[in-house]
Amino acid sequence: MLIKLITTDLRAKAGWLYGETGGRALLKALFTDGTFAMIVYRLMQSCRRHTLLRSSAMVWGKINVWFGRCIIGRDADFGPGFVLIHSDGIVINTAVRGGSNIKLEHRVTIGAEKGAAPQLGNDVFVGVGAVIIGPVTIGNNTRIGANAVVNCDVPDGATAVGVPARIIRRKETAYGD
Repeated sequence: MLIKLITTDLRAKAGWLYGETGGRALLKALFTDGTFAMIVYRLMQSCRRHTLLRSSAMVWGKINVWFGRCIIGRDADFGPGFVLIHSDGIVINTAVRGGSNIKLEHRVTIGAEKGAAPQLGNDVFVGVGAVIIGPVTIGNNTRIGANAVVNCDVPDGATAVGVPARIIRRKETAYGD
């Protein structure tokens, strides 16, 4: 299961960066910035699920801080296709939940406010320096612009930009409107 999840993440990253998921693209993606942090996150997540290895999840989290240059809470949960395009400066609260095909640029913060954390749908892109905070829901097939500060829900198929974030575009999605 772990290897399959890591492979799915790596294929998603290769597809995003190089437009293909063949062997050469996978190898290139393996050695790009952010991939180490993606793999360490999956190792941490796997350890968290096994009672005997639960305490080692903390060690993987610290390795990600030191070498991956990001902080991802031990209980943060993302589906397959989780991509850190660049890992530098990413901070994700432990209570955050995300669907599949989440792509994050560097310096992104996804944080809780008063114990309530964001929930991200499927096929979400978050641009450089964006902040998503509090009990918000980010819909499916959405884009959050660079340096946006999102403190309210973003519906399916929307693009949100600015401080505070506002919806600038909304498109029909396969998930419905």
